[in-house]
Amino acid sequence: MEVQGRIKMIDETKTYGNNGFRKREMVVTTEEQYPQHILVEFVQDKCDLLNSYAVGQQVKVSINLRGREWVNPQGETKYFNSIQGWRIENMENAQPANDMPPVPPMEAFEPADDVNEEDHDDLPF
Repeated sequence: MEVQGRIKMIDETKTYGNNGFRKREMVVTTEEQYPQHILVEFVQDKCDLLNSYAVGQQVKVSINLRGREWVNPQGETKYFNSIQGWRIENMENAQPANDMPPVPPMEAFEPADDVNEEDHDDLPF
């Protein structure tokens, strides 16, 4: 799955517990009729993916939805969801796939003055 939008916030990397678990959060604001502020977390080595990004950039984030179950001390079962990012792409310089490359100006082409209409092409098509 993917989330596309503008970076609203990038948090610092935080380390938890004795095992060195690392987590870094960011918020992406979607650009639609009703913009959504989506919290995406990056864990362990994926935290470093955010180092080259800044607030305000247009990005596409590849995500996985995670869910877990927890039973509290009173015996009640609770469910939690998280959105985990695993790739991020800068969309500001990206061109749509159907865009054609720019065409050089006419001055870049040599004139074809020596064209003889009586010459036949020997191409098979």
